[in-house]
Amino acid sequence: MALSNEQKTKMWAMLNQTRGQIGLTAYKDYIFGILFYKYLSEKAMRWLESTLRRNETWESIYAQDSVKSLSYMGKNLGYAIQPGDFFVDWKKAIDEDQFSIGMMSETFGHFNQQIAPDAKRDFEGIFDGMRFDSADLGANAQARASVMISMIDLLSTPEFDLSASDDTVSDIYEYLVAQFATVLASDMGQYYTPQEISAVMAQILTHGREDKERFSIYDPTVGSGSLLLTTASYMKNSDKRGMIKYYGQEKDATPFRLARMNLMMHGVEYNDIFINHADTLKSDWPDGIVDGKDSPRLFDAVMANPPYSAHWNSKDREDDPRWREYGVAPKTKADYAFLLHCLYHLEDDGKMAIVLPHGVLFRGAAEGRIRKALLEKHQIETIIGFPDKMFLNTSIPVCVLILSKNRVESDVLFVDASERYEKLKKQNRLRPEDITNIVEAVVERKEIEKFSHVATLEEIKENDYNLNIPRYVDTFEEEEPIDMIELSNELVSLNSEIKKTEQEFLSMLDELAETPETKAIIEATKAVFK
Repeated sequence: MALSNEQKTKMWAMLNQTRGQIGLTAYKDYIFGILFYKYLSEKAMRWLESTLRRNETWESIYAQDSVKSLSYMGKNLGYAIQPGDFFVDWKKAIDEDQFSIGMMSETFGHFNQQIAPDAKRDFEGIFDGMRFDSADLGANAQARASVMISMIDLLSTPEFDLSASDDTVSDIYEYLVAQFATVLASDMGQYYTPQEISAVMAQILTHGREDKERFSIYDPTVGSGSLLLTTASYMKNSDKRGMIKYYGQEKDATPFRLARMNLMMHGVEYNDIFINHADTLKSDWPDGIVDGKDSPRLFDAVMANPPYSAHWNSKDREDDPRWREYGVAPKTKADYAFLLHCLYHLEDDGKMAIVLPHGVLFRGAAEGRIRKALLEKHQIETIIGFPDKMFLNTSIPVCVLILSKNRVESDVLFVDASERYEKLKKQNRLRPEDITNIVEAVVERKEIEKFSHVATLEEIKENDYNLNIPRYVDTFEEEEPIDMIELSNELVSLNSEIKKTEQEFLSMLDELAETPETKAIIEATKAVFK
């Protein structure tokens, strides 16, 4: 059951009440980390309930052979939790006034030692954002323990009950990610793609392929992992283990941790997750060049919302196979570097979607040459323009480019959705009908007046390969012609009314009792109307 708005509001209010003087930037690492550990802890307890025989306890099994028992749990879950280290053990210690900050340090130390070898890429370092000796938590151990107690107590309340369903778990996590991204726009906004744009991209990428039994998806700037999850949600086999493989790369440590947590709290098994911690433009991944040979890992769908017009090291990159056929993006604008990376890792029959600033559609020089090469290869399929103020960390409007690797058709569909939205306090948002209209126009390649147009390559060549959307979709609305006679009559009538009102006002002044004090005021007022 999805969380109600009332539950969400109460949850956020409770969270703010318990964080005390800790800044939200520091607080988020702890609240996400502890929430995720609670999730793993309760998952392990459910597994134990289904595995242990009657009259057996985890404590007794562990006492007989700790190494073997932990290894067995790790083989099944990817991680293992020894007796006394569960979330409920922390809560019990708090209730019995036995809790110390050292308990948490020891727990996570044990956890890191007990990660299964084949799950290291998914769990290793996932709790590194929490520093229990950090001054962010307090000046001494007692103060830091007090903060941890408040968080554990908060996450033990019914509002944070994770036992209801997997949907509840993912709803809680998604809501908190969105809230922190909203409040900390400059800190987290770059890692969060608006759900409406994610939905448009996901539906286009999966259209006609929803029934595929095996499907691989890749985001080279994975952020919190929302694009991967949204894309997978439109696949019919998304709930089946092993059917969808999730790949991603992220250079910043915080979202690298959040993405792995996010995927697992949405029920994705650890052995279906392949998230790498590295700079995509510096370190091609997942495979790229192997033993000196061009051997990229290819994916059914690639999606990305990279940092816009970022600076990057473009020096001596001409021989990189990702850009060799097209050219190298300028050092002050990495947009096409990200786009070509995505295209390089796309299956021959795959499809990709990338969010970029509108400048990529018309800027010249190196970007103009790359754009021309993509068009000549028929790889740009669709361009969608969105409203401004949709993102948390920028007010600029963005566009989404849809590309395929081996298209025969050379035309390009342009969709201008810049005026299709509802206005909120500080942001604009696509309505459900807007999403439907955009997706239908794209998958059916519809021509809709003042909304979409399929341009031929010849038409694009005539525009010197400039893809600026207004060149192809005319959204100009003519104003109704002004009736000059009617306007003249209205002005005559208005002037007559003004004169009549002036006369009435002057008559009222004449009726006023004249005194030395009012005489000057009355004369001055009458002078205004002469």
